[in-house]
Amino acid sequence: MEKKEKQLQHVCVYGASSPKVAEVYRDAAFRLGQLLGSRGLHVINGAGNTGLMRAVTDGALEVGGRVTGIIPRFMVEQGWYHHKLTELIVTNDMRERKQRMVALADAVIALPGGYGTFEELLEIITWRQLGLYEGTVIILNTAGYYDSLLTLFGRAVEEHFMSPEHLTLWHVAASPEEAIRILYDSCLV
Repeated sequence: MEKKEKQLQHVCVYGASSPKVAEVYRDAAFRLGQLLGSRGLHVINGAGNTGLMRAVTDGALEVGGRVTGIIPRFMVEQGWYHHKLTELIVTNDMRERKQRMVALADAVIALPGGYGTFEELLEIITWRQLGLYEGTVIILNTAGYYDSLLTLFGRAVEEHFMSPEHLTLWHVAASPEEAIRILYDSCLV
């Protein structure tokens, strides 16, 4: 049977806003943005003007890509948004921000990050588990950042908190190039 390609136009990217992260993470985020933008994929993110969010945006824009940033009003009032975004969508709160980001996305890629990124990643995996989101979810495990979390997921299966099939709700990539390969491979059904 011939494989058919699913629609892939918009990719949501979660990632840290911290400006203090190591260069290896910024470089990978920037490269991911370049790869997405050069393929004509519209990047959706949290509109941040620092950290990995900025790096992804800058990478995509450098190659002529489009980036829509979605950010709550209180963050706009603080000036925490990237001023060169293709489009800025302002929401009332964080909950609406996350819902809008996912509603626009055909796929999600999670870069390294802190509490906010963890929360976004775990929520989208839960939505996949519940059938509320059907897009591809990729964890970009730059420099082994997510190794401990992936080990914890394995333990959750071993201890019967999750079923083994729950480990198939996401993909893991070690590099931006691998993330792009997985993204396109997952769109063949």
